Amino acid sequence: MKVRHLEAAINATQELVGQINAGLVASGAKPLPQYIQGNNFSGLVSNVLCDALDEHSPFKHNSDQAYPDLINPNAHENGKPAGLEVKSTVQIGKGGESHNGHSGWHLVTCFQVEPASGVVRFVHIMVAVLNGHAHPQSDWVYVGSKVNATTGSRRTETYNTTLTGTTKLRDGTVYLDPGVVDFKRWRQARSGPIPPYSIFSKV
Repeated sequence: MKVRHLEAAINATQELVGQINAGLVASGAKPLPQYIQGNNFSGLVSNVLCDALDEHSPFKHNSDQAYPDLINPNAHENGKPAGLEVKSTVQIGKGGESHNGHSGWHLVTCFQVEPASGVVRFVHIMVAVLNGHAHPQSDWVYVGSKVNATTGSRRTETYNTTLTGTTKLRDGTVYLDPGVVDFKRWRQARSGPIPPYSIFSKV
């Protein structure tokens, strides 16, 4: 995947989500983020981004509910099409989150939402190859399934990236808005030197 592919997909995602919210506001309704929970809205943004990547990049939709979200039928790793798992979040600096903690390429995008309009703006985009939860040097930690004390609802099984995994993602930053993201304060953990492409190599 080239930067131009990702840029086109990001722009298309921001435009489509903006059109949805503009239509709602114009009709006298509230923007979509005011109707649904934050994690559900992030999931929607992630789904729109996956569709935009399918349209604007060599990566295409995988089968429904299968891992990873996207595959490149013209590129192979270990005899299988190269894959890409996609997640979007408003929690800047958090790192990666997964229901399965698989190995492979992961794209994590962080965005901000304008409350009054529902306009979405991506502020940090990062990509890395992460070791799955069964790997001896896993980049994931199991955080279980928590019960919301207020509602009694239970979250789906979840894995979060370790600091090492989060650092891998941050090293693989493709885009960052320095006016929003103060990455110089982030902790780091890696087994080797800072790679030359990392945002931290310039600090």
